[in-house]
Amino acid sequence: MTYGKLGKSGATVSAIGLGCLGFGSPDRGAHAWTLREDEAKSLLRHAVELGINFFDTANVYSAGHSEEILGAAVAEYCRREEVVIASKVHGEMGPGPNGWGLSRKHILWQVEETLRRLRTEYIDLYQVHRWDGSTPLEETLETLDQLVRDGKVRYLGASSMHAWQFAQALSLQEKHGLAQFITMQNHYNLLYREEEREMFPLCADQGIGALPYSPLARGRLARPWGARTVRQGYDEQGHELYRGNEEADHSITDAVGNVAEGRGATRAQIALAWVLANPVVASPLIGATAASHLDDNIEALDIQLTEEEFAALEESYRPRPVAGF
Repeated sequence: MTYGKLGKSGATVSAIGLGCLGFGSPDRGAHAWTLREDEAKSLLRHAVELGINFFDTANVYSAGHSEEILGAAVAEYCRREEVVIASKVHGEMGPGPNGWGLSRKHILWQVEETLRRLRTEYIDLYQVHRWDGSTPLEETLETLDQLVRDGKVRYLGASSMHAWQFAQALSLQEKHGLAQFITMQNHYNLLYREEEREMFPLCADQGIGALPYSPLARGRLARPWGARTVRQGYDEQGHELYRGNEEADHSITDAVGNVAEGRGATRAQIALAWVLANPVVASPLIGATAASHLDDNIEALDIQLTEEEFAALEESYRPRPVAGF
């Protein structure tokens, strides 16, 4: 494993992070394909053994069960100080108008719930999961700053918003001397590159570390075009994200297969190596659900793509509507 800094902070994270969306009881939350606790904890233990120290979850994943599993695994398999735990706030966690969002009321409620589920006294990276246009931005940013000052949160991150929104937030944080966002978790892979237009240049200018989610396009880049998995049968959000660009996506997927065959590598390794090559990327978040996925994915760290391979992987891309917000 190799390591780097989390954005412009001093915190050090593994070059590949493990996303925990796939952990939780299938009958809790919105994902019926998730791993139950015993399987998930076994995978988390394997990740720690491989040197992965960066784990990303969210309060809405399996209605909080993902956080519970991650907290239990960390308590059992390593010292808390050895890992960097990221979670998120925004999604619906209760009935009524205050059950979601980025209001002071909702954030202060949910940070305590997340701390309880994770069995920890602090969250290393606390991220706003989506933009909340119904709450004054100043209220959100001041509340997050207070969490840092109170020691409940070490660093702040954002996720899935327009570049102008992120720029506005960064400007207000600087203007008022508030704790600043140091990361942007966004949708980015060979099938979806719209973040290269505005968000990544902004991140490069401000020293923000990108944490791409779905770096393998929900597995589409890890297998031949048209191959199906159990998860795809349940993953309606994934269908929405990649619907309408089938011809270009088919060509890109074939190019990944061709480069992989020429390299003697797997498709996942090539697609992940492409993401890792972007200098703005701090740590892509892989959604492994098997130990073999982890073993395979970390080998991408040893792959340096050539100019010809970059050209082959990128030539079929076509602009597409913004997705993932």
